[in-house]
Formats: sequence, C-alpha cells, structure tokens
Amino acid sequence: MSSETKNPAANAEASTDAVPGDLRMTRTLWPFMLASAVGLVPFTIFSTFLVPIAAASDSGVAAMGQLRGLGGLAALAVGTALAPLIDRVRKDWAAAGGLAVLALSAALGATGEFLLLAAFCLLVGAGTAVLNPALTAAAADRFDNDAAAGRAATLITATQSLTALLAAPLVALPAVLWGWQGDLWAIAAVAAVLAVLFVLRGRRAERAGDNAEVGTEKTARPGYLASFKLLGALPGVVPLLFVAMLRTAAFMGYLAYLAAFYDERFGLAPGPFAIVWTLSGTSFFLGNLVAGRLLSAERPKVSSERLMTLALLVALSALVGVFFAHSLFLALPLTALIGAGHATVAACVTTLLVRRCGSLRGTALSLNAAGMSFGVFLGAGLGGVGLGLGGYPGTAAALGGLTLVALVFARVAARSTPATEE
Repeated sequence: MSSETKNPAANAEASTDAVPGDLRMTRTLWPFMLASAVGLVPFTIFSTFLVPIAAASDSGVAAMGQLRGLGGLAALAVGTALAPLIDRVRKDWAAAGGLAVLALSAALGATGEFLLLAAFCLLVGAGTAVLNPALTAAAADRFDNDAAAGRAATLITATQSLTALLAAPLVALPAVLWGWQGDLWAIAAVAAVLAVLFVLRGRRAERAGDNAEVGTEKTARPGYLASFKLLGALPGVVPLLFVAMLRTAAFMGYLAYLAAFYDERFGLAPGPFAIVWTLSGTSFFLGNLVAGRLLSAERPKVSSERLMTLALLVALSALVGVFFAHSLFLALPLTALIGAGHATVAACVTTLLVRRCGSLRGTALSLNAAGMSFGVFLGAGLGGVGLGLGGYPGTAAALGGLTLVALVFARVAARSTPATEE
C-alpha cells in the first residue's frame, strides 16, 4: 500500500469499512477527476479542429491526421517503460509531471507550426500515459477498503467517459470567441495550475509526517524488472491486461467504422449521425458508472469476474448483430448495448486490477493504459482488413474474433481468482 493511503490527515474517509456514496467520494476525489478530464481535452481539440489546424500548418488533413498516431505510440512506449516507476514516487507528483507535460504540449500546439504540432502529439501521448494511471491509482489509494478503492478508480474512468462525451461541444463553443489556438492556450493554463496544485498536495503530505513511511516503502520495493515479474505472478493480472487490450481493440475498431456503416446502410449524414455517437457515448458513460457502483457494493450480487464475462458476451452478440442489422430501430439499441457492455468490462478490469495488485496497482494501471493504446491501433487495423476482405460482415468477424479471445482471457482470469476474493 502506498504512503498516500497511510496518511491519516489525507485519508480521513479511508477508515470506514462502508463504501461512501458517490457524492461524498466526489468531494474527496474532485482534483483527480478534474485532472483526468483535462487530460482528454488536448486531443479532442486536435480532432475537432483538424481541418483548420492543417490549414494553419500548411499541411494536408491526411498528414496532420497521421500525427495523431504519434500520441498512441508515445503512450505505448512511455506507459510501458515507466510503469514500475508510478509506484516509486508520490502519485501526486507523478500526476503533476503529467499535467506539466500537457501544459507544455498545448502551448507548443497553439503555435500552429507543423513540427511543433508533431511534438504536441508526442507529448500529449507521453503525458497522459503517466497522468491517467497515476490519477487512477492515487484515487484508489485514498481508501483502505478494497471495494471503496475500486469504486474510486472507476469514478476516474467514468469521468473520462463523460469528458469524451461532452468535450467536443465544450471546446467548440469557446472556440467561437478565440479559435482553436485559444482553446489550447486555455488548456495549457488549466493544466499548469493543476500541476502546481498537485505539487502542493505532495508537499502537504510530506509535512504531515509521511517521509519515514515513504523511505520504508522504498527500501522494501522490488527493482525495476522485478516489478514486472511480481506483477506477472499475481493471480489473473496478465489475463486481465489482455482482456483490456483486446476489448479496446474491438470497441475502437468498431467506432472507427461506425459512421461509414451508418452512412452506407442507413444513409445517415454526419449531422444525424451525431445522435448515434451521443447514444454510444452516453451508454458507455452510464455503463461504466453503474457497473462501478454495483461492484463496490458491500455484498455485490454478482462477482466482478462473472459480470465481466456476461458483459463480454453481450458486447460480442451486439457487435456482430449491429453489422448485420438492416433496420435502424434494431441497430440503435444494439449500438447502445455495445457501449454499455464494453464500459462494464472496462469497469470490471479496473476494479479487479486495483483489488488484486495492491502496492503494484500503479504499475498495473500503467501497463493497462499502454495496452489499450496498442489496442486502438490493433482494432482499427484489423477492422479495416476485415472490411476490405469481406465488407461489414468481415469487420464483424474480425472485431468479434477479438472480443471472443478477450472472453477466453476473462475466463482464465476468473479461474485465477485469489482466495481472498472467493
């Protein structure tokens, strides 16, 4: 357990065995939730204003769009390389570092220069690779109770889901006044202020008498490579990481071709399709929020492992079904089921990693984020191969196959349940 959990002043709510309500937890976790929301905004601005950004940099839309992939590669590399280090420093300071990188990246991107926009994409990927697992692990560390820790982590991921749903209109409205560059300067300022806030939080924890505990933990911590070995030896953790990667690949691959599918099959132009996108985003947010709360119950009616398996079955059936649907009234509820099913799986994986990994949860969550970054590329690539070879049934087969393999890993993780969870 991290030193942040042991600080009695910072963790007044950690002493109770009961899981606090969401409102009470939000009052404790609001800095983490706000920072997690800010982390998603830079790439939302980049995607929303891709055409004017390309024009400002004197480059084509295709070339500028390809720069977005640099962020995913950076997230994969940095997330994997720095995974064991997340548990070796104060997570407040790790979050501050990630926010500082985001502030710098936004300032570089606001210049509109092609090379600096490339640096923007790289730095955003690297910054979020540190920021997101640090925030999720830090939120979980605020509570000693495993159920409360899992719920805290899923509140962070639910915040990210809500931000993904609302960010596009929220960045578009102020851009009417100051343009996309003004949006990036605003994010740079907000991220810089939050970075300072997290540095101060870390210093307050030190002054509260945490230094001796930190030193004790550091001497007892395993080496860099040993952290990977210990994490791999924990029951079911490696299968859970594969579930997260494959689920992400299937879902992001599906989203990559969803607009084209609705246009070809049902003739939905970008305007009406926005309703479909909102439906998918809303169902994902609600699925993540509700599943996280369900799993945090003192005596959950269904275990995390069983719920994960059920949600994968629902997501698999709905994903295959939607690509064969020829009625809009059938495709829409299937779209909602896909979002809710994948959100539930994501909540289950986060909850299980937090509960099973203990003092290594920061390492696990960092590897989880890196794996999902790889999953984005894997899903879009395999979905495109399926589309090219067999049309939308081919896409359904490719992405359904990924979900099926994820289901196999989910069953392996369930059979590896630690004795304390049985």
